[in-house]
Amino acid sequence: MAGRATPLVLTLASGSPRRRALLEALGFPLKVVPPRVEEAGEDLPQDPRELALALARRKGEEVPGEWVLAADTVVDLDGQVLGKPRDRVENHLFLRLLSGRTHLVHTAIYLRTPQDLVVEVHTTRVRFRNLSEEEIAWYVQSREGLDKAGGYGAQGLGMALLEGIEGDFYTVVGLPVARVFALLWERGFRP
Repeated sequence: MAGRATPLVLTLASGSPRRRALLEALGFPLKVVPPRVEEAGEDLPQDPRELALALARRKGEEVPGEWVLAADTVVDLDGQVLGKPRDRVENHLFLRLLSGRTHLVHTAIYLRTPQDLVVEVHTTRVRFRNLSEEEIAWYVQSREGLDKAGGYGAQGLGMALLEGIEGDFYTVVGLPVARVFALLWERGFRP
């Protein structure tokens, strides 16, 4: 089979089923390699935007490959990072803090290609409805928010909590899809 080019494969340095599903929906040939990266520590930046960038970079650098994509999402409530809740009690607290307020969601991407390296962050503004204690309890009981930054998923049951989004919806979900697609396309990577 001499002369046949090896098909390109994008290595996704993420354990997120949402990121995987988005890339698969676009038809990209994908290999998933979840990195083993601590998402907390004294050596990480305190600024939410810088934290997202640092974590995306760590994840991407951890995984070998020519075409590697990593991402990290951080919820930023007035400069305070709301990560993945440790348990339902913390999930309840996060939703109480977000209720009736606007916050930022920063998703950083790390894309390493044979030609170059792109590391950038995308930000979307999200506004929550005023939530009753009963609504918060309903959502927390679903357990949907336990593996998501800020303790909610905009693409699932969490859509009922949101009043508005200014910016890219997919940045909130965890991957600015149109930007990632454009970056890959510009570099000759096709689905």
